[in-house]
Amino acid sequence: MTAPPCFQRNADHVASHRCEVIEHRWVNSRYRYIRLHAPVDLANITRPGQFYQLKCPTTEAHQPFLLRPMSVYGVGPEPGTIEFLYNVAGAGTQALATLAVGGSLDIVGPLGNLFSLPAHAQRILVVVRGVGLATLAPLVQLAALAGVQVSAVLSARAPQDLMRDEFLRGVQAEVHSVYDSDGSSGVEALERLVRGLLARNPFDVVYTCGSHRVLMMLQQVLEDHPAIRGEVAMEQRMACGMGVCLSCVRLFDRDGDRQFLRVCREGPVFDIRQVMKEVEFG
Repeated sequence: MTAPPCFQRNADHVASHRCEVIEHRWVNSRYRYIRLHAPVDLANITRPGQFYQLKCPTTEAHQPFLLRPMSVYGVGPEPGTIEFLYNVAGAGTQALATLAVGGSLDIVGPLGNLFSLPAHAQRILVVVRGVGLATLAPLVQLAALAGVQVSAVLSARAPQDLMRDEFLRGVQAEVHSVYDSDGSSGVEALERLVRGLLARNPFDVVYTCGSHRVLMMLQQVLEDHPAIRGEVAMEQRMACGMGVCLSCVRLFDRDGDRQFLRVCREGPVFDIRQVMKEVEFG
């Protein structure tokens, strides 16, 4: 059985921060990048896998009520700088997309636990779809700094949506790109690709985020590789983000003991093998 991800809330550092928008732009037709400056150095308290709750602005067209959970895309290098990469979809992100440089945005965090990167790790495999790459991008940077080799399977609707450069941010990696547009991202094709990679290379950990069907596929594949750890950063609608409202509760199986756990509090990073198949996300 694989070890559970490191549980760390950084509770002493969770706070509300009013940030200045210092950069905000379209990456492509669906995704936007926003860089904020906070009055404290968030880089020293934020780790790969964690997220913040963002208070999206109110506009004439959109009046989002709840804060929106968003994974951290990057921190630094300047003190107090934090980055997010998001898909413009619902009312909250459409309102967020209207923020101008020089405006302000309130964020709450850091929240959630962390990805675990074993000290002995030599090679990791990252299987990511869509905006899930924003969640895993900080982990790729951490692995590169530790001298860990990275292989990545990037899945998107079409080549123009892939954001390969935004994901790697200069890290040298073996990359396999798959798309809905040509059928290469289908579950069967993706499973063949992942199985081939695991057969050729000794991976220590497999990470994923952004797709329920990819998660279920990896569960099945990892049954044949019990020595490889698997971790998933789960995406889930939530209200408070701190474990009080229980709106993000999901069912997990921990060594035969079925438990309802909060994605915001016990997660968002979980052991891939513990996620129940009836869980809906992504």
